[in-house]
Amino acid sequence: MADRGTEPRVLATEKALDLIREIQQDHPDILFHQSGGCCDGSSPMCYPANEFMIGDNDVKLGEIGGVPVYISGSQFEAWKHTQLIIDVVPGRGGMFSLDNGREKRFLTRSRLFGGGEACVIPGIGGSQTR
Repeated sequence: MADRGTEPRVLATEKALDLIREIQQDHPDILFHQSGGCCDGSSPMCYPANEFMIGDNDVKLGEIGGVPVYISGSQFEAWKHTQLIIDVVPGRGGMFSLDNGREKRFLTRSRLFGGGEACVIPGIGGSQTR
């Protein structure tokens, strides 16, 4: 989702892209929502697209492997200077996430934008991109 001179807000490692393709064999139409806590901590949660309601304040960060990635508006405010990198590590996924039961799970890594990098999402500053 990079515009001229901007860095994407969300990236995926090859391991994450491989797991996305694996999940899509069972669930072709999926999305990610960066969890903000509660039951599954701050894991990136992967859902069937038709079973997750995008909220009015959710922000679309971009896409990884053609799959949209969203975050709540309040969490976006805390992380707006951060690029998210979706990776995979051994372990159990979030209890409601499609990576659960595969003995590997999605994990969010991050890095701060800096050095004059633009971190713009079209539509932010009044209305979110969905």
